[in-house]
Amino acid sequence: MAALITPFKDGVVDETAFKSLIEWQIEQGTHGLVPCGTTGEAPTLSHAEHRRVVEICIEVARGRVPVIAGTGSNSTAEAIELTRHAKDAGADAVLVVAPYYNKPTQEGLYRHYKAIHEAVDVAIIVYNIPGRSVVDISVETMARLARLSNIVGVKDATSDLARPLATRLAIGPDFCQLSGEDATAVPFLAGGGQGCISVTANIAPRMCADMQGAWRDGNYETAMALQHKLMPLHQAMFRETSPGPVKYAASLLGKCAAETRPPLCEISATSKEHVKNALTGAGLLH
Repeated sequence: MAALITPFKDGVVDETAFKSLIEWQIEQGTHGLVPCGTTGEAPTLSHAEHRRVVEICIEVARGRVPVIAGTGSNSTAEAIELTRHAKDAGADAVLVVAPYYNKPTQEGLYRHYKAIHEAVDVAIIVYNIPGRSVVDISVETMARLARLSNIVGVKDATSDLARPLATRLAIGPDFCQLSGEDATAVPFLAGGGQGCISVTANIAPRMCADMQGAWRDGNYETAMALQHKLMPLHQAMFRETSPGPVKYAASLLGKCAAETRPPLCEISATSKEHVKNALTGAGLLH
C-alpha cells in the first residue's frame, strides 16, 4: 500500500497532480492507498486540507482499491473528528498514529484508541512509530487494543523484527500486521506480516506490489530479487527526513513538484544525487 505524498504547488495542495498520482498508483497495481499519513505531511495540513485530500483519494479510487485514511492526532478529540470525517467520506479504514509529543503512558495510549473506537464505527489500524511519536505501544497494550472489535491491525515502524513474531504470539494470525519500513518489508513478512504501507511505492509502485505479490504466491526467490533491486531506492528515500527525498524523486518522474511544507525544506545536492542514482539503478529514470 502506498503512503501517499501530498503534492504542493506554490504552497497549496496540487489537486490535479494528486488525482493523477492516484490513478497511476492504481494502474501500476498498488493494493491500497493511504492519504494523510506522515508521508502526506499531515501535521502541516489544515483541517480543511486534510479532509479534502481524503475526499479526493476516495473519489478517485472509486472503490477499485481500499483507502485507509490517516486520521491520527496527539489530541484525542481531534483524532475522533478526523476519523468521523473519514468514515463519512467513505474510507475503508483509518490509520491512527500514536499520540506524539504528549508522551502518554501505556494506559493513556489504550484509552486514546478506545475513545476513537467507541466514537466511530470504522476499522482502525494502529500506527506504532516510536521514532516520530516518542512512545512505543507495547505488545501487551496492542493485545488489549486487539480485543476491541474495530481495531484490526497495526502499521509497525518500530525497526524491531522480533515484534511481528511477538505480536502474532500475543494476538493471533487474524490481526493484520503491516510493515511501516520499506527496507525491512521482506523480513517483516517472514515474521508473520501481511504487507507494507510503503514510501517507496510512491515512485516504484509496480515493483513494490510485485514484490508483495511474489511473497504471497510463495515465490520467495522473486520477492528477494525485487527487494534487492529496490533496496538502494529504500535507502535513498530516507537519506533525509521523509517525504523530502521521495517528493524529489516524484518530481524527477514528472509526478509533481518536489515542494514540501515548512519546517521541511529542499533536500541537499548530495541527497539529490543519491536519489537520481537510485532511480537510474532501478530502471525508473533514464
